[in-house]
Amino acid sequence: MRFNLPLAGRVLVVGATGYIGKFVVRELVARGYDVVSFARERSGVDAATTADLTRQQLKGSEVRFGDVCDLSSLMKAGIRGERFDVVVSCLTSRTGGVKDAWLIDYQATHNALEAAKAAGAGQFVLLSAICVQKPLLEFQRAKLKFEHELIESGMTYSIVRPTAFFKSIAGQVESVKKGKPYIMFGNGELTSCKPISEADLARFMADCIEDPFRQNKILPIGGPGKAISAKEQGELLFELLGREPKFKKVPPMIFEVIIPVLSFLSKLFPLLKDKAEFARIGRYYTSESMLVLNTATGKYDADATPSYGSDTLRDFYARVLKGGLEGQELGAHSMF
Repeated sequence: MRFNLPLAGRVLVVGATGYIGKFVVRELVARGYDVVSFARERSGVDAATTADLTRQQLKGSEVRFGDVCDLSSLMKAGIRGERFDVVVSCLTSRTGGVKDAWLIDYQATHNALEAAKAAGAGQFVLLSAICVQKPLLEFQRAKLKFEHELIESGMTYSIVRPTAFFKSIAGQVESVKKGKPYIMFGNGELTSCKPISEADLARFMADCIEDPFRQNKILPIGGPGKAISAKEQGELLFELLGREPKFKKVPPMIFEVIIPVLSFLSKLFPLLKDKAEFARIGRYYTSESMLVLNTATGKYDADATPSYGSDTLRDFYARVLKGGLEGQELGAHSMF
């Protein structure tokens, strides 16, 4: 469903070079918005994306370079004393490490809100995450702190909490394609999610600007179809490859050994602090579903998790099995 465009449509996108940010920019440009993309001069995994490549990726928008972690840089290089109607934040920490989480998921996003106020923006669309429902990790706490600030700001807001992205469950595609087993924790049915494509999520976020029923709300959102477990994800890969499923089971209890050791060592060697957090992140994603949490029962509810879009995981797997994962930016901290 497409809604009427607002009378004014000048949008600033921060986190524009991220996995979702690029698609959000393209979607807004396609809808006719006047888009300014704010980005670092070197972005992407290991800062491998140059300024010229960034301009190509964000074609149709005006690309401005600076540091969103520095409010003065965002104001001078991004806002430039101009007026914007909407600010969209697709900022998210790349690693989930403790320092990175508070620097990006909270401070940089807080800077974006301050810039939005200075620019006279009336609306702020935030890309968050469904896992903040049960905050046991630093990046979740950082995201929640900003969510609360945004709600209290008085600005019209939409807080979008997607389930898993296709990217986040694509880490084993290449290894399975090469004949290796699909690795799963326990029986592979400990957790489930409703993965959503980057393009569908971008459309949903753009709709938040135009649809009053998606404003001043927290919006959990998943992709089309039923929730899918890790085992079912693996079975789907093997089915598309025309092979018999071959699984390797990893006991979840492994984290109960790793985490206490790393936590103890991190007190002696601070450089290990993030390693301990990465282990906690690993445990979280092997034990918690990316679905709406029923706070009354403490259980995840697939039926209560909204679905959106038309891109299916089957289509995504078929596409990357044929053409590879170029552009998915799995990064250095992919689990497998």
